[in-house]
Amino acid sequence: MFVHRFIIFQNSSGLKPPRIWWCPTGPLSFLPLHAAGMYRLGASSDKISDYVVSSYTPTLSALQVNYDTTNQAQTHMLAVVQPSAAGQRALPGTQEELKQIKKCINSSVTFDELVGPNATVQKVSEGIKAANWVHFACHGVQDLSDPTQSALLLAGKPSRLTLSKIIGLSLPNAQLAFLSACRTATGDEDLAEESVHLAAGVLLAGYKGVVATLWSIKDRDAPLVAEALYSHIFAQSSTPDCREAAYALSVAIQKLKECPGNSFSSWVPYIHIGI
Repeated sequence: MFVHRFIIFQNSSGLKPPRIWWCPTGPLSFLPLHAAGMYRLGASSDKISDYVVSSYTPTLSALQVNYDTTNQAQTHMLAVVQPSAAGQRALPGTQEELKQIKKCINSSVTFDELVGPNATVQKVSEGIKAANWVHFACHGVQDLSDPTQSALLLAGKPSRLTLSKIIGLSLPNAQLAFLSACRTATGDEDLAEESVHLAAGVLLAGYKGVVATLWSIKDRDAPLVAEALYSHIFAQSSTPDCREAAYALSVAIQKLKECPGNSFSSWVPYIHIGI
């Protein structure tokens, strides 16, 4: 009760809501803890998201990041868009997603894009070494037999940017990654004590924060989430701060909740991991 009352006090002060980091293990790793609450049909609900902004972390040590705002490099963002991966259904919403992102970019941001056939594993691997922010709008697949082969589906052959390849990249200047693809933060039930998924691999490669998904997302929702998230981040300062991503995602999710016809399953998949 004490914590509950404290959170209400903080949330009603007009300041940013407090943040909470979830570090679940075992079966809890597969639950959307950020969506916990008392849900009542035909009545108002009381949810943890009403009081705090949630993030996840695979380990406590992952939060011990040396992030000096006085030494931030200029924001260099790469958007990777693959609307038609081989053997997968088309994702026409990814083109709209790119359009919405470009609307949000301000003059302080260097912006590059790799779209369709140009979004090969080699070009993307080179591109994310040069950029410190990256946005993926594509299909994601999970390999249950070998989680390190879970991948983002790109162009060319090989077309899979696998977890093992991502982990092998050294990206000391990386800041924020948005994995706008299905199941990018879904682990393996046989390795429930370990964070073996694409988002955790991106953190391990050097990114300070990651926006990812627990399960499938709707193609029509992704552009709205991307636009709301980046609009919030770039409106805060002329120098974008990746630590605003958790708050920005909270704003985006609220807008998603307000869309007619959207249900619990529309907004719950989106999570933030890291600082």
